[in-house]
Amino acid sequence: MRAASAVALAISGLFLSIPAQAQNKDVSKPVVLTGATLIDGLGGKPVADSILVIEDGRISAVGDAKSVKAPAGAEVIDLKGKTIMPGMISDHSHIGIVRGLKASPDNYNRDYILSQLRQWEAYGVTTITSLGLNAPEFYDLRAELHAGNVPGADIFGADRGIGVAMGAPPVAIVPVGPNQIYRPDTPEAAREAVREMAGRKTDLIKLWLDDFGKLLPVKVKPEVYTAAVDEAHKNKLRVAFHINDLEDAQAALKAGADILAHGIRDKEIDPPTIDLMKTGAAWYVPTLALDDSNFIFADKPQVTADPFVNRALDPAVKTQLEDPAWQQKVHDAPGSERARKALAMNQKNLMTLYRAGINIGFGSDSGVGLRFPGVAEHRELDLMVEAGLTPLQALTIATSGAAKLLKLEDRGVLQAGKLADLVVLDADPSVDIANAHKISAVWHRGRPVAGAIATFAQR
Repeated sequence: MRAASAVALAISGLFLSIPAQAQNKDVSKPVVLTGATLIDGLGGKPVADSILVIEDGRISAVGDAKSVKAPAGAEVIDLKGKTIMPGMISDHSHIGIVRGLKASPDNYNRDYILSQLRQWEAYGVTTITSLGLNAPEFYDLRAELHAGNVPGADIFGADRGIGVAMGAPPVAIVPVGPNQIYRPDTPEAAREAVREMAGRKTDLIKLWLDDFGKLLPVKVKPEVYTAAVDEAHKNKLRVAFHINDLEDAQAALKAGADILAHGIRDKEIDPPTIDLMKTGAAWYVPTLALDDSNFIFADKPQVTADPFVNRALDPAVKTQLEDPAWQQKVHDAPGSERARKALAMNQKNLMTLYRAGINIGFGSDSGVGLRFPGVAEHRELDLMVEAGLTPLQALTIATSGAAKLLKLEDRGVLQAGKLADLVVLDADPSVDIANAHKISAVWHRGRPVAGAIATFAQR
């Protein structure tokens, strides 16, 4: 066995901090990870002293040390004292929208998006869903990432998505180009938009139904979003609705929504809405980190100073977050108080739905506002546990649950036959969710692609 030398490579981060080199690692030779506590993503009790065998980018065997044998000639890496979990999967993120403090259509370019995807990957998020506002470049990027030809988190997406002129998504917050959003004003125009997206082989359809607390003058008309859902279902595509209010969630579900892409934040969810979700087998993605990001960096400046967060920040963002005047202004803003109340309501509704057996997805709306790739997903985990989930329940949602929402059967769990997308941690996050921050290494499709966060550098 070459455990000592392997640990020096795989755990110290000496080469894992260089993703381009790591992507070239030969995946045809079997690799065996031994000794770690293993969280398989299915919610069961972690396996102590595990063995996980990787061959050709996939897991070929996994279990406890007594039930799995290392193949002859395999490279053996001793991970005693570590914990392994599946790579996380985001069901709601965005790419190429915000760079530093600026949102602009110019940000939707290959180099910047790949840098974002590398950051998600380094933080243990190995697959993301870019849920709308995508330019045509999305499809070439998706093909390359599906094939593993470039480093970074794998991507799925919802093409442009459907909003409304003078309404959501608001141009003041997300000033995207005309080739990144549809704003149809008739049922037939909505159907045509869906047909165009279906023709490009989008993974999902996104629809915005919200007036942002009556700050916007209009919402998508019922006849328009109903036609869009009907056309999507005719094309065997599922529809994710951006909502905030209980009333809009009910309208979306009655129209056939498959996914509520945000949590309900204005009122407590009621039994009729739960019944609608059960009848339609709808998924619920709470995005707790959305409202939290509107005040947390002002209310708790120490969050910005945390190296786990700080290394993910653009210099201009870092300067803003560390400015006492900015912190005070945001802390005192009426919008921050509304966000605090919205988060509390969202957390309460999450627990109500979880206990009711509703399918819960995982996402933070990362890539927009102050929801930084990778960091926002970890914050989402923290907030889910704060809401009342156990760490293991939150981790299960972020891995196998998120994969099920996307109907991905090749990832999200550590089982034989699945992609070897996994995160090596210095401590067990099922004991304390904060231990999910203690990343030692990230493996993607059987390759080591990142090391400790202390080695991560933005590009």
